[in-house]
Amino acid sequence: MTQSPLKTPALPAAEVRALSRALSAGDVTVFVDGTALRLPAAARDAVLDLLARLARGEAVSVASAAGDDAGASAAPAPSSSPAASRPAPGASKIPLLTTSQAAAAAGISHTYLRNLTDAGIIPVEYRGTHRRIRLSDVEAWLEQQAAKGTRTGGVQGPGDS
Repeated sequence: MTQSPLKTPALPAAEVRALSRALSAGDVTVFVDGTALRLPAAARDAVLDLLARLARGEAVSVASAAGDDAGASAAPAPSSSPAASRPAPGASKIPLLTTSQAAAAAGISHTYLRNLTDAGIIPVEYRGTHRRIRLSDVEAWLEQQAAKGTRTGGVQGPGDS
């Protein structure tokens, strides 16, 4: 018994922008029935390729590959998508911090850091239900604050004048 391919039309422009933003973060977490699921590399690459195509506003069609050529037809797909190759290199080189570690690194309270992530000012990734923040994002935010002449978004610390 064979299934017919699933055809999905191109996404509306607003959804394309939202998906592009999410993919640029370089993290993909799949939830199945409320449980975070870590995909095997081949499945992750296929999902990222599919999402990258949707993020470019393309219509997509998903079908099963059959027989011996399944590996051959699936192999080129991940390399054809820039989004599929983005997450792996960055994830292994840039440390991910807990919210407590990120707040300590930034010299701000845990609550203030959560507010910054909720507002989208500092990007956040989720590992299951746990927030993880890239050290480079904390450093970039600190540099922005220094450029503005403040250390914590307008609130001066005890040693600031």
